[in-house]
Amino acid sequence: MFYSILHAPMRFFDLNPSGRILNRFSKDMGAIDEIMPRVMMEAIQIILVMLGILAVIVIVNPPMIFALSCAIVLFALIIKLYLRPSQDLKRLEGICRSPVFSHLTATINGLATIRARNIQNKLANEFDHLQDVHSAVWQLAMTSNTACGLWMDCISTAFVASVTFSFIIFYENTFSGNVGLAISQALILTGMVQYGIRQATETMQQMTSVERILQYTDLEPEQSPDEKPPSDWPRTGKIKMHNMSLRYDPQGPPILKNLRLEIESGFKVGVVGRTGAGKSSLIGALFRLAHVDGIIEIDNINTGTIALSSLREKISIIPQDPVLFSHTVRYNLDPFGHYTDDAMWRSLEDVELKSMIESLDYFVTEGGTNFSQGQRQLICLARAILRNNKVLVLDEATANVDPQTDALIQKTIREKFKQFTVITVAHRLHTIMDSDRVLVMDAGIAKEYDIPHNLLQNEESIFRGMVDATGPQESEQLKKVAAQKFSEIISPSSSK
Repeated sequence: MFYSILHAPMRFFDLNPSGRILNRFSKDMGAIDEIMPRVMMEAIQIILVMLGILAVIVIVNPPMIFALSCAIVLFALIIKLYLRPSQDLKRLEGICRSPVFSHLTATINGLATIRARNIQNKLANEFDHLQDVHSAVWQLAMTSNTACGLWMDCISTAFVASVTFSFIIFYENTFSGNVGLAISQALILTGMVQYGIRQATETMQQMTSVERILQYTDLEPEQSPDEKPPSDWPRTGKIKMHNMSLRYDPQGPPILKNLRLEIESGFKVGVVGRTGAGKSSLIGALFRLAHVDGIIEIDNINTGTIALSSLREKISIIPQDPVLFSHTVRYNLDPFGHYTDDAMWRSLEDVELKSMIESLDYFVTEGGTNFSQGQRQLICLARAILRNNKVLVLDEATANVDPQTDALIQKTIREKFKQFTVITVAHRLHTIMDSDRVLVMDAGIAKEYDIPHNLLQNEESIFRGMVDATGPQESEQLKKVAAQKFSEIISPSSSK
């Protein structure tokens, strides 16, 4: 199941909340590992004992075969009536449990925001409501179990009565020992039948957990070609998009629409646009995290024809929320063991973290909580420097850091990735004003793509409107940065 989850397409995680996945790995796996073996063993033992008791009764009192047959038919009828709704209730109970996990996970992750907004009571009420729904289904399941047991007790009591009165009616002269043996065994049968059949039906109920887990072992994996690119690919980092469209749902409308774009090697490109314009989707297309129509070429190789693992390891990314593992700094920088300690120390020195980390074996806690947000971003930047890929993507990497860390990240990128292709999804306009090109996205369409200074000269430009919206003082400063970068580009002495 874990293997299937790791190889599932990203669409699966868009459609299935984390609580649903955690439910399968926790409660359902717990049912299979702990509950099912116990109830199955008890059901088998009790059924075998019941068969022995029934054999004794039939041997001592052969006419009881008729009463026994009637009891078995009634038991089967009750089980048939009980089993289907009980299994449906068990499935429903599992479905109602998932939102509880999701709510709890989201609450823990957003605890700082919840306390800042002082909405603890609102979240507690939401949790209580979800818990009430789950408890209601659980109560129905327990009530149905009790009702089943009551009816089985009634049948068992009637069977004991028939055994007892049969000796009075048919066997007035039988041995008292046989009578005592048959009645005592039948009395044992009364409680045992209910418990044994309930354990058998509980086993069948718990099979819903097996069913739910088997669903996750048969997930359709992400489709990936087998072809491997050359080991030194990409050499320059030139990116071309030919009528490229991206869909998160293969049957749904495209999110990115017919993009035609060419990014020269070594260019620093800033991507801007309103929320929902398709900025992050452009990154998803580069990594082929969703269904891509059209062609994306990196150094004249169609990324749709090479293995996804090879493509993704050749593109470095620094996300908005940095990803760190609960392991050592060495593992976080180089999880596959490809680089030397000296190279790792140099990458940490480049981002000014060398003096803050005692050893490469320093342990990083879950989510990197023993580092600040800015330090986590710098570790991700050090990882990108170490990998030395020709294409670097920044997905609003500086949106949650202080201006000093933002300046350090921008300075390091300008120095260490001077000859590399860098695509920056911008939250703050000043981080992309000195870019070689700016791409303005709107509703999944590339509206503008040019030098920032050229776009600012056009009063009808969307980019000009975004800059002007920052206010007179801020916009003037941004225009100066763009003008300075433009003069460097056209200057004969420029390194460009």
